[in-house]
Amino acid sequence: MNLPLKKLGVYPNAWEVNETFADITRPQKTPQPVILSTETKTLRLDLAKTAIIIIDMQNDFCHPDGWLAHIGVDVTPARQPIAPLQNLLPKLRNAEVPVIWLNWGNRPDLLNISAGLLHVYNPTGEGVGLGDSLPNNGAKVLIKDSWAAGVVEELPQLPTDICIDKYRMSGFWDTPLDSILKNLGITTIFFTGVNADQCVFTTLCDGNFLGYDCILVQDCTATTSPEYCWLATLYNVQQCFGFVTDSEAIITSLNNL
Repeated sequence: MNLPLKKLGVYPNAWEVNETFADITRPQKTPQPVILSTETKTLRLDLAKTAIIIIDMQNDFCHPDGWLAHIGVDVTPARQPIAPLQNLLPKLRNAEVPVIWLNWGNRPDLLNISAGLLHVYNPTGEGVGLGDSLPNNGAKVLIKDSWAAGVVEELPQLPTDICIDKYRMSGFWDTPLDSILKNLGITTIFFTGVNADQCVFTTLCDGNFLGYDCILVQDCTATTSPEYCWLATLYNVQQCFGFVTDSEAIITSLNNL
């Protein structure tokens, strides 16, 4: 009599095992091919192997009472992705595309943050930098579980979403992002969030280096940097690291699924 098999692992990176037998073939996802228009080419991609990553849509970067606003940055551009993301995310969830929130969430003791990284955000040592309290509300800048590090309230996170803390501009550095994507069987990533030329771009570059197919969603991405930084980011993504599309093109592909 054959013993029943128990699943080990996360679908589709799972085995089935019992005391004497291990099935290590791993189940196959049912393909969901779609056609997606981008700025340079028309793509055929598999939604079953696709995830969307939303980077740093946090109060410190996007809220008028957050950290960037405190140091004099106009955060209006950083809020531009909110409306298109509000429209896009429910449709991707309905298509069972994993939604991944990738946010700065530092340790309160900053033990994994170098002096060089602290210097970027507090070059004189006298300002309000990582881990310091915002004068207007006392929230700790980009500290995990603080209001400052929280995602803006206009973008609700659902229990089925995946939340990952990061500690550098690139979300692949010193985080479980790559392991999670591999366990989910992901090969294609939609990149969104802020700032396009910093955290979004460096994460996208690392994704490309790791072998993922990278697609920047233009209207769901923004930066508070000068316009030439935004244009250079779009150029470099299309030239070297992947493709550029927009939310309406993605929604069109979903409607044609």
